[in-house]
Amino acid sequence: MEFTAKQIADFLQGEVEGNPDVKVNNFAKIEEGKPGTLAFLSNPKYTHYIYDTKADIVLVNADFKAGKEIKATLIRVANSYEALAKLLELVEKSKPTKVGIEPMSYIAPTAKMGKEVYVAGFAYVGENVVVGDNSKIFPHVFIGEDVVIGNNVTLYSGVKIYAGCKIGDNSIIHAGAVVGSDGFGFAPQADGSYHKIPQMGNVVIEKDVEIGANTVIDRAVMDSTIIKEGVKLDNLIQIAHNVEIGKHTVIASQSGVSGSTKIGENCVFGGQVGLAGHLKIGNEVKIGAQSGIGKSQKDGSEIIGTPAIPIRDWYKSSVIFARLPEMYREIAQLKKEINELKDENSK
Repeated sequence: MEFTAKQIADFLQGEVEGNPDVKVNNFAKIEEGKPGTLAFLSNPKYTHYIYDTKADIVLVNADFKAGKEIKATLIRVANSYEALAKLLELVEKSKPTKVGIEPMSYIAPTAKMGKEVYVAGFAYVGENVVVGDNSKIFPHVFIGEDVVIGNNVTLYSGVKIYAGCKIGDNSIIHAGAVVGSDGFGFAPQADGSYHKIPQMGNVVIEKDVEIGANTVIDRAVMDSTIIKEGVKLDNLIQIAHNVEIGKHTVIASQSGVSGSTKIGENCVFGGQVGLAGHLKIGNEVKIGAQSGIGKSQKDGSEIIGTPAIPIRDWYKSSVIFARLPEMYREIAQLKKEINELKDENSK
């Protein structure tokens, strides 16, 4: 599909600067732009690429000021990154979608399937499952009994949804993710062995949630592990039993949340963040990558490190860390000089 700069600007409610009739049929990074492609400029670090890019159209923020002539046609918008996301979404929605039940899939007689549902071959849909309209179930997905799946849900290949879990409308779960596996609950015995504690709860995922590939969310011991509306979980994340994650919180790859920890709304966690159990993390908390969190955090906290400390203190400390070898040598030299003075005074 081809679109002119004017058509794109009209859709984005932006302003064309250059040739309104130039056409594009693909996207490109600004540093790798080619004729017939659309690029975008959001990060100021990439500004120098805009003067030489071969892309025919570049999305820029409305307040962008060029330092010299630009060959590409510009489309000025309020936020170029958000505008790009809208265009990508438009293209994605224009692609043909699969509908229907493929041979070699299994759907239990008691399952209820909505309208325009797609179930691929080798998928398994268990007893009393409810699948909403326009949902898509790809190959090798397992859906246990009594699972409820909302409308417009996408379950990619190899997703496993254990019995009794609930998936909200418009949610996306990527390949290999597991929802509802047993929580890590074992009671120590007098002989040193461990007795498994039955995990009787479920997982509730609210609407507009996206879960990355190979992420695991454990079912609750009792009640529910809850992932609230709009949460975005990256690949390779572990969410333990009875955890709650508040609305629109974002967690990056390889992070882990221990049992019964409650995370507030609009939080942002970097990669490889680890949270101990039974903590309460407030709203709008930001945690830097590879941080270890051992205590609860107030609303709006910005922390990093292991153990985590306020981010400004960590930056100051990192300057000192870098100087430790030099400081050690200085202390050793001072110690040597003091000992020499002591020897002279003792004579």
